[in-house]
Parts: sequence; C-alpha cells; structure tokens
Amino acid sequence: MGQEITYSHFTPDDFARFSQRLKAETELLDEWLREGIFSQSKQVIGYELEAWLVDEKSKPMPVNQPLLDYLQDPLVVPELARFNLEFNSTPLRLGGEVFSNLAKELSDTWGRCSHLANNWGARLAMIGILPTVVERDLNPDNMSSMQRYQALDEQLRKLRGGAPIELEIRGRDRLSFTHQDVMLESATTSFQIHLETDSRLAGRLYNAAKLISAPMVAIAANSPFLFGAQLWDETRIALFEQAVQVGGTELNKRVTLGRGYVNSIIDCFWANIDYHRVLLPQLMELPIEQLAHLRLHNGTIWRWNRPLVGFNGAGIPHIRIEHRVVPAGPTVTDAIANLAFYTGAVCALAHQDPPPEAQLPFPSVLDNFYQAARHGLRAEICWLGSVSGSVAALCERRLLPLARQGLENLGIGDGEIDYWLGVIAQRLRTGQNGATWQRAWVEKHGPDMRRLTEAYLKGQESGHPVHQWVV
Repeated sequence: MGQEITYSHFTPDDFARFSQRLKAETELLDEWLREGIFSQSKQVIGYELEAWLVDEKSKPMPVNQPLLDYLQDPLVVPELARFNLEFNSTPLRLGGEVFSNLAKELSDTWGRCSHLANNWGARLAMIGILPTVVERDLNPDNMSSMQRYQALDEQLRKLRGGAPIELEIRGRDRLSFTHQDVMLESATTSFQIHLETDSRLAGRLYNAAKLISAPMVAIAANSPFLFGAQLWDETRIALFEQAVQVGGTELNKRVTLGRGYVNSIIDCFWANIDYHRVLLPQLMELPIEQLAHLRLHNGTIWRWNRPLVGFNGAGIPHIRIEHRVVPAGPTVTDAIANLAFYTGAVCALAHQDPPPEAQLPFPSVLDNFYQAARHGLRAEICWLGSVSGSVAALCERRLLPLARQGLENLGIGDGEIDYWLGVIAQRLRTGQNGATWQRAWVEKHGPDMRRLTEAYLKGQESGHPVHQWVV
C-alpha cells in the first residue's frame, strides 16, 4: 500500500513548493550517500503479497474493509481495490532458517485471514491476474476509500489530458480496449521482495536485480489470461505498464525496467526529478531529514525494481531494493521459494568481479525481460559471456548454483537452501509454473474461467507447490 495523504486537491503553489522540497531532500540524500551515514547492518529481507477476495462464483468480492476492521492486523492492509488485500512480513535478518520463518508467518497470517473471510462468504486467492475478473469489476465504485488512490487517478487523468487509457496486448490472442481510470492496476497482483542492503552496494544490487528480472519472471509466471484472452505468460507486466499512462515520451513512463544501469543508487532519485512529474504534492511540515517528499514522490514511480529509503528504530536511514516483477502465488511455498532463489542469485551477482552489468548490454536485459514475460520458461534469452538459449536451461545450469553460492555466503543453512531451491529445481524440471498449469488446464478442459479459478484455488488450498499440481 502506498503512503496515505490527507487531502487530494492541489494548487499550482502546492506543486511548486513540493518540487522545491523534493530537490532539497534529494540533495541531502546525495550528501548522505557520499558521506556513508547509512546503516551498514546485516542484510534484511521482507515482502509484500497482494491477494484477491473472491465470492462463491470465484468472482472478485469487494469486502476488504469490513474484513480488515475485524482482523485488526497491522501486517494486512488495504490495496487499490476493495477486492484486494496486501500481506506484509516482519522484516528479518538473512541467515539460518529465515525463509522457513517467513513462510510460517505468511501461512499463519493467511490462514487467520482466510478463516475470517468465510464470515463474508469470501475466499482468498493469490494469483497474478484473476481469470474471472472482467472489465466492469475494475470501476471507481470498487476503489478503496484512501485519498491517495482518488488523487492518483485524478492526476494521472490530467497528465493524459483527460484521454482514456488505451491498451493493446498481443499474445496467443489479441486484446485491445480503452479504460477510463487507474483501477486497471488492481488486476495486477504481485509478490514484492524487499532486500535491505549496505548503501555502498546499493547500485550494484539494483543493477543485479535488473539482470535477474527476466529469469524471475519466467520462473514465477502466473498470469496468462485477461478477460478470457490467452496473452503473455506474465500478462501482468504488459497490463501494469499500460494501465498507468501519463503521455509524453518513453522516458516519462511510470512503470518500466528503467533506462539503463546506474553508477550509484542516487541516479534513480535524480531521474525521479528529471523525468517524472509530481503527482501527489502533499506538503508536510516535517524535518528535511525525514525525506518525506522524496519518499512520497518515489512511491508514485513504479519501476519493476525500485530503490526505497527507510529508517530504523534509531532513525538511521537505510536503502532497500524492491523487486516487483514476481506475480502473486500460486502458494506460500512457491512464493517463498521465489524469494529464496532471487535473494541468493541477486546477492551473488552484486558481488561478482568483474561486475556482470559490464558483460551484458542493457538493451539485451530489456529484450530478455519482455521475452520472459511473453513466453515464460519457453523464452530464449541472452546471458553473461555471450551465452544464449532457453531461460529454463540457464536457470538450471547457471543460476541455481549461483543462488546456492549466494545463500551460503549469507549464512543460510544447508537444509534451508536444499529445501527452497529444491522447489525451484523441481519447477524447472517439470516445466510447470502457474502460467503453464493454467494454459494446460484450459487446453484439457476448455476456456471456462470460473472452473479454471476453482481448480486453481483447490490446488492453492492443498498447500502443494505448483509443480505437483495435476491438470
């Protein structure tokens, strides 16, 4: 969930004063990074999981607020739509059995929320795009009541000059339509991985996150259908990028893999000023050291890998990289396995010498990303050292050993590594992730989105990872 605001109508003076404070805070962040005052503690991991609430017909059910009011759990918060929820983790230091601990917490929170949802006749679903969602579900009446969302919709519409959002996605089918508001974004639920890092390593980690984005999309793909059309294996990538349209050039797009690698993580925050208009100019009477305006503006730019600034209990700032390419689901086990694989691989890449970003031009990284989103595990991509071929083979032969090395260096136990990377290894060997299972189910049983969703929920509620699901 994004940072809430207290009002949603802004004046030209609000924009001017906000921009002044944004520039001053960015200059201060630049100074802090150069002086090395950031927290240098051991790396910390966490996540955000976006989920759906569905009714007895497996359709979106907009009842998040009464459920949240009853649940009263700070780890479960509203999302853009009233049929979405966001599950957050307690941040944990990397080491030992950290992934099993994260899995237990998520399982416990999910189970408690699922039990209470039954009081409203609702079920929980973790899936990138819900197969049963239709365009009329994505309307302003189903928007959560937070002022942030109302203001975002209003400001994005202004940047488009009042024009509708125009979408076109070409996959196995072609889907083309227009839509009036930001609610399209609510159809794209994800599992966002947060990795806190030494600020001196943040630029390297950010570049490594971009490099690993294509394999992560391929491994985790779970969104092959939208409005009944068979599109990309991870259609969520195309849908989110087109759902937040602002006009202007490619440089102004709010949802991208970025323009290239960075020399320092501060490059991202200067780019926020240079290329992205302020959307929510809420003025806050807070000390400049809290970077409140910088953080609010950064939260309205949805890079697939996004640097974030936070503060610990002692007020010391830290940098974390938010990896946003992974869809929700299919199960808790699959989600935490994705997190473990990413953590090991990205940390290993960030420490390699020579830097891997020097070995793969950024245009190849971009092409890899969209090939993986379109074709999932069947994608052909380029890799370091002029290697090219199947992303599944690359992951099995190169990235799994790399992830193991990275996790060992982080002090993760052998049994922990064997279990969580074993889930990824089995997914690669069977070739079955959420997207391939959904496509195979439809090929066998026909394009009945309700029955597909019911079968998916049955698999999810079994607790078995997706590579074990039968069609």
